[in-house]
Amino acid sequence: MLTEHEIMAEFEAAEAILKGHFILSSGLHSDTYLQCARVLMNPKRAEKLCAALAEKLRATISEPIDIVVAPAMGGVIVGYEMGRQLGVETIFCEREAGEFSLRRGFTLPVGARVLMVEDVVTTGKSSMEAVACVQKHSGIVVAEVSLIDRSNGKHGLTFPLVSLLSLDVKSYPADHLPAHLEGTQAVKPGSRFLVK
Repeated sequence: MLTEHEIMAEFEAAEAILKGHFILSSGLHSDTYLQCARVLMNPKRAEKLCAALAEKLRATISEPIDIVVAPAMGGVIVGYEMGRQLGVETIFCEREAGEFSLRRGFTLPVGARVLMVEDVVTTGKSSMEAVACVQKHSGIVVAEVSLIDRSNGKHGLTFPLVSLLSLDVKSYPADHLPAHLEGTQAVKPGSRFLVK
């Protein structure tokens, strides 16, 4: 099992911990952004982190997993690698008219036990939107994994969340920015509002 120090070292080596003024997928603002895509762009690093996450998942839940579902975009790579680590198929849901849906011929068997996979969980909003998609297709989410949990326990998920690392990174509503963010240019590095 990787230690927290070893996990942080992987993020730092990938230059994946960004500082500035960011608008998160949740709409909240933060001075820190975790760009998991940079960590996952190295296949060996992705394998190492997801192997540790799969090990932690196995130690946490005993229920079998039939399939991995990841919301696009952020969850796709980590979802694929988690499926490989667990020996199950992986599909992803993507936004269509603002809601997650299964496309590309993806389906779920009725009653499939689903592992939801995200790169980072902040509020749990995108996770719950993806859960609604899974439920619409008769799947049952039994747990979620993420590389990073930055929710500070406020994710609101109704099933276990297993993360490699929990970070206390502050986030703020746009109308309650701290002094060091006020008047600075905010950027949106996430993919929630990308236009096709």
